[in-house]
Amino acid sequence: MTPASADAPAAPLSGVLVADLSRVLAGPYATMLLADMGADVVKVEHPDRGDDTRAWGPPWAGDQAAYYLALNRGKRSLAVDVKDPDGLAAVRALCARADVVVQNFRPGTAERLGLGYADVAADNPGVVYCSISGFGPGHTRPDRPGFDVVVQGESGLMSTTGEPDGGPTKIGIPLADVLTGLNVAAAVCGALVRRTATGQGGHVRVSLLNSALSGLVQLGQSALVTGVEPERVGHAHAAIVPYQTFPTADGDLIIAAGNDALYRKLCAVLGRPDLAEDPRFCRNADRVAHRAVLVAEITEALSARGAEEWSALLTEAGVPVGKVRGVLEAIRTADASGDEATMTVDHPVLGALELVRPGFRFAGPAPGPDPEVLPPPLLGQHSVEVLRELGLSAERIEALLERGAAAQHPVR
Repeated sequence: MTPASADAPAAPLSGVLVADLSRVLAGPYATMLLADMGADVVKVEHPDRGDDTRAWGPPWAGDQAAYYLALNRGKRSLAVDVKDPDGLAAVRALCARADVVVQNFRPGTAERLGLGYADVAADNPGVVYCSISGFGPGHTRPDRPGFDVVVQGESGLMSTTGEPDGGPTKIGIPLADVLTGLNVAAAVCGALVRRTATGQGGHVRVSLLNSALSGLVQLGQSALVTGVEPERVGHAHAAIVPYQTFPTADGDLIIAAGNDALYRKLCAVLGRPDLAEDPRFCRNADRVAHRAVLVAEITEALSARGAEEWSALLTEAGVPVGKVRGVLEAIRTADASGDEATMTVDHPVLGALELVRPGFRFAGPAPGPDPEVLPPPLLGQHSVEVLRELGLSAERIEALLERGAAAQHPVR
């Protein structure tokens, strides 16, 4: 991996302070993306247990849960108890200084603590404040707890996933949470741009349900246009053929012939030009109508060779194709291709720790092991440092630590 250039341009959110009052996935994922863009993210955690995901193992890297490590690079950890008056005062002081506040307390909790938008904006009028909830403030029972798997079901995502003759299937990753995190990061960046232009902050509201509904894209629109529930199509595509996985002699392959020209190229590579001329398959609409027959013909042709060989031939012909890979295989393949899919950070306990990079890249040299990228923090690793920055005296900090209202977990 290539070291970062000393004269590389500043990260786009350099100088932005984010108070991260969120936990679990959607909020921490969003604030990690903000940290990836250069923001100084202070993660506020309970001094004893910290973020829930710290306990979500196995698997573990040493004593650190892989789940937590996936969502918290680039942050500093401030472990204080917001039920303690001085701990709460410290968090309020952090919010008063922050450019961005992100929270996913259950509806009403932030307001009871004096950390709601109105309270924070009274001391910090330009703040960009983001509330994350499961179902949104206008939803019936807005205090209803929102978990990814519940929202996958409620949003229709689950109903569209799985084989046609099977039941609805949970998506393998917490997609509703991930979509929410992406929406939070995008909305916060947009609000920061507006603040630069107008000086005005504002209250951004993002819910898991609305994020998942917006993620239905063409299936949501199809349902609105037709008034009919979309059917599950498994590995295939409801409106394009061939656009699915196929078995080969030694593994599964994905072929996405998204238009008539690509379909003809596919037929040529398969040595089946007759399939391109057959009136049942000439146009995509015809292929959709005769899906089962065509898929059987393509499957038979693909059985003659292995996935790697077909992949090379189809790629050379310009036909979109890919192997069905396992997670570790996919990461290693991307890295080996020069895609810089991973980064290495220096973790205070684990040493060199490999992490998956964010999905975006900024122009310039790709960073390698970079001491400027903070590893996922230990619980309370930066408590004293942050409390000093907030103006607390050494005596007050020591008192917080002595009574357990704050924690400073030393680097071992």
